[in-house]
Amino acid sequence: MAKLGVNVDHVATLRQARGGNEPDPVTVASLAELGGADGIVVHLREDRRHIQERDLHLLKAMVKTKLNMEMAATDEMAHIAMNIRPDLVTLVPERRAELTTEGGVDVIGRKDDFKTIIKTLHESEIPVSLFIDPSIDQVKAAHKVDADTVEIHTGPFANTSDPESERTELDAIANCVRLAYKLQLGVSVGHGLNYHNITMLTPLEEIEEYNIGHSIVARAVLVGFDRAVGEMKTLLV
Repeated sequence: MAKLGVNVDHVATLRQARGGNEPDPVTVASLAELGGADGIVVHLREDRRHIQERDLHLLKAMVKTKLNMEMAATDEMAHIAMNIRPDLVTLVPERRAELTTEGGVDVIGRKDDFKTIIKTLHESEIPVSLFIDPSIDQVKAAHKVDADTVEIHTGPFANTSDPESERTELDAIANCVRLAYKLQLGVSVGHGLNYHNITMLTPLEEIEEYNIGHSIVARAVLVGFDRAVGEMKTLLV
């Protein structure tokens, strides 16, 4: 059975909207684990728009499964990661104007940069995942720069309403996860996945982990966080 990583960024977004202390993403992370989450995912952005360093320190102390820290590939973030020592770092692209991550990192165009930061994190015994678009060439490049895992960007698949485009995107994801598995990379997927479209991916046995945030948080508003996580877990069989 594939694992489920639950992203709690949107809980922090709600907290920051009022500038107070509630809801606390750290508390919600505990509820997610009670509901069956196999890991907690948070993105520490350079502008600190939602998750704060305080959250990371507390999550590192409290998370009992796995803490996956998403971050930009910068020296500042590398130093923070080496201080926090999460169980996994996922390098993602970042633009100040975007509402959410809009695409994968360009490993091909920045091979030297990624090889350097991955080497730095590895020296602190932190495994590294690269969030990439569903491109065979990007998977090969991720392998060459010594990434441990790739997370395939499922946004284009999740956001299309055209059946033909949906099939094209699904085929691209399938080809990438199979190659990544063959190259002995860890294989995860994420972005835009929900309780409906995830069933189209579950036949891909090479996928080891699904990282999902928004749809679980939205569902949790109606039924509670532990139940929302549990319902998603049942779909990963």
